[in-house]
Amino acid sequence: MAGLSEGQTPVLEIDGTLNSNDGNSRGNKGKDKAVVLVGEENSNSNIDTQNQQGGSGGGSEREMPSMHRSGSRPQLDLSKAAIQGNFEVKDPTILLPNQSDDISHLALDIGGSLIKLVYFSRHEDQSIDDKRKKTIKERLGISNGNRRSYPILGGRLHFVKFETTKISECLDFIHSKQLHRGGVDSCHWNPGVQANDNAVIKATGGGAYKFADLFKERLGVSLDKEDEMDCLVAGANFLLKAIRHEAFTHMEGQKEFVQIDTNDLFPYLLVNIGSGVSMIKVDGDGKFERVSGTNVGGGTYWGLGRLLTKCKSFDELLELSQRGDNGTIDMLVGDIYGGMDYSKIGLSASTIASSFGKTISDKKELADYRPEDISLSLLRMISYNIGQISYLNALRFGLKRIFFGGFFIRGHAYTMDTISFAVQFWSKGEAQAMFLRHEGFLGALGAFMSYEKHGLDDLMVHQLVERFPMGAPYTGGRIHGPPLGDLNEKASEARVCLLLLEMPLPLNLFQISWMEKFVLKGTEITAPVPMAPSGTTGLGGFEVPLSKGSTLRSDASALNVGVLHLVPTLEVFPLLADPKMYEPNTIDLADRSELEYWFTVLSEHLPDLVDKAVASEGGTDDAKRRGDAFARAFSAHLARLMEEPAAYGKLGLANLLELREECLREFQFLDAYRSIKQRENEASLAVLPDLLVELDSMSEVDDFDAFKERMLGSGDNKPRPHKRALLFVDNSGADVVLGMLPLARELLRRGTEVVLVANSLPALNDITAMELPDIVAEAAKHCDILRRAAEAGGLLVDAMINTLDGSKENSPSVPLMVVENGCGSPCIDLRQVSSELAAAAKNADLIILEGMGRALHTNFNARFKCEALKLAMVKNQRLAEKLIKGNIYDCVCRYEPAR
Repeated sequence: MAGLSEGQTPVLEIDGTLNSNDGNSRGNKGKDKAVVLVGEENSNSNIDTQNQQGGSGGGSEREMPSMHRSGSRPQLDLSKAAIQGNFEVKDPTILLPNQSDDISHLALDIGGSLIKLVYFSRHEDQSIDDKRKKTIKERLGISNGNRRSYPILGGRLHFVKFETTKISECLDFIHSKQLHRGGVDSCHWNPGVQANDNAVIKATGGGAYKFADLFKERLGVSLDKEDEMDCLVAGANFLLKAIRHEAFTHMEGQKEFVQIDTNDLFPYLLVNIGSGVSMIKVDGDGKFERVSGTNVGGGTYWGLGRLLTKCKSFDELLELSQRGDNGTIDMLVGDIYGGMDYSKIGLSASTIASSFGKTISDKKELADYRPEDISLSLLRMISYNIGQISYLNALRFGLKRIFFGGFFIRGHAYTMDTISFAVQFWSKGEAQAMFLRHEGFLGALGAFMSYEKHGLDDLMVHQLVERFPMGAPYTGGRIHGPPLGDLNEKASEARVCLLLLEMPLPLNLFQISWMEKFVLKGTEITAPVPMAPSGTTGLGGFEVPLSKGSTLRSDASALNVGVLHLVPTLEVFPLLADPKMYEPNTIDLADRSELEYWFTVLSEHLPDLVDKAVASEGGTDDAKRRGDAFARAFSAHLARLMEEPAAYGKLGLANLLELREECLREFQFLDAYRSIKQRENEASLAVLPDLLVELDSMSEVDDFDAFKERMLGSGDNKPRPHKRALLFVDNSGADVVLGMLPLARELLRRGTEVVLVANSLPALNDITAMELPDIVAEAAKHCDILRRAAEAGGLLVDAMINTLDGSKENSPSVPLMVVENGCGSPCIDLRQVSSELAAAAKNADLIILEGMGRALHTNFNARFKCEALKLAMVKNQRLAEKLIKGNIYDCVCRYEPAR
């Protein structure tokens, strides 16, 4: 994952678009299912509103004009398009020799308070010409024939926020990354595109008008204005269709994610809560109408709050509400009934009967009331009002679910709780308030998607891999530009000197990444960092922010978004019994004790991991600096997740382990266990011949009854062999060489095709699909069964191997193949696997999952359409007790017949 520069929020990677159709649909004759209340701050955001109070939310209802798309957008000239380099590489670069227009990869939503940026960057593929992979693809029937010729196939869509008052910083950021010219990476994938001084950038919000001249003056670009509500709807539709854990409920401080059935998405109500509130009924892509609104919104809260409390910012007002007691100002039911409930009509004593009602009888002046109490009373009054009006509109159209969001909410837990309570109260529990994690970027995302010919029209949810934001929340300062590759360069040394002297870095001359910020100046981390034991590698000494209870994190809404990578070659594993019910994680980290335990395990293991990572890079000073920086960054992420486990989406143990691997890769540790794996592989291959001889002398494979019966049968009943077995391999060394290869050999001997499934990227000491063919080739020198099968499967290209096995004439010619699983984690989520693995699975009738990560941490409870065998040694006492009521180092053999 590429690093995020300073000031960035997270990254979304997509390959799909939603195009609006003209016209709005009035009325509702279908089955209305969902209400979505989302939105963005929008003061000064709609120039042509008809003098409505409360910005775009105005109180009076009016029909929106027909939605449209600008005809001035740039187009791609695909004539004479050609693949650069080898045709077999993954996601090959496309050259467009006749392209003349500058295709912008930037869109903005410029509001009164915040500027939201969405920009694209392409993945940096390092694929190589692999003859083995070509053979595997031919055998499995995989082709690139359906691959489209769009340059944006595989990449990232970044989300960034700036305060509108700091628009100069925003312009500097755009210029430093050359986003107005296609981005600093554009030359890598499309060198045919020349810089265009008349480039056009899509923008929405009032600032698209207000700052148009400034963008032209500073960047030489024109802003193509897109309709604000059109963008909001397009952004919401995309998120609800494409992001697995986009929607969530928030009650009594607890966040719970809700999966939306994309086939049952429309119609829904989109409620944009900015300065005012607009309620938009969405019937499909590009089909919507504004059905209601209110002028009592975020602007009302901020305006009255500023007058009554003298607060200087919206965040300050929210901070006050966290310490308030509205009972000193609001008239409650208990105040009227002598502390009693009004149970006959279902009102508790704490129910607000009249907001600010108690001040009528109090002989006090404004100065006699605490600003904290005033802020909370205002917040509850406006939140309850919006919740009630939203529910009434939901009732009007027969809608059951409600999603809230916008600048008024901005990730504030108590605001979400009050709105949720209002919807639950007025609906008597029949309707539910829900929220969207990316809601702050709806407008910018919709503007980005208004570009045509991006090749973003076939997005599938399984092609989006959610990962964590790397670094942005934890460092400060204006840092832009791509990361450096070598921290020992003279330029880097100059940066070190400037940083140590506390001198500012010239923006154009010294551009460093957030990753370098960790490397060069770790003391600027502002998240609490778990302390490691003394004497370990570089942890500790970092500033700790104020406690959560006394302050509102100004970046709270920005931290609620994870990182979504688009990988077009990912598919749903076709052998899952019920993909909709499949949950990869075995351990539920919603249990706080489980969360704390595993966080402790990861923290305690961190120093040892850093030492191994540094050793894998030769122990250089550069590696040590990066190792220390990795430890600080990963610790900061753990601290953030301990504070709010759902900050980046639904959290499972598999997500934590993948976070660790992503963080290692971010700090350029591509394979921390490289040398260890090599040693273990060599040692295991040395004893493999003796093991094979011993196995051949055994009369049975093993004595686990159910699998033995299936493999060996009983009496004269000889079972048919499996057609194809998928073996999900785990660790390097003895695990794969002395464990899985002999098992594969036994299956091959019985006439079963074998596919070894290994990681696409390194993770701990797991074997990778790139490394595995060399291991098989070495093992094949000692076994003719493996040699013939490897030849048949394309693993031995030259087939010039001396064999020591004497069973050549008896060995079958069924193939032994290797495919990558599509991930780089010790665990695996079978909702997102490589196209190679999905193709191999179509003819498989046996799955063998081996190792803790794939068979215990994930997929222990997974059910499949075919036979499955789950094998693992339990290397954690807590896990042994929880899963099998056993002890550490017990072995698990779980055989499940075909469903």
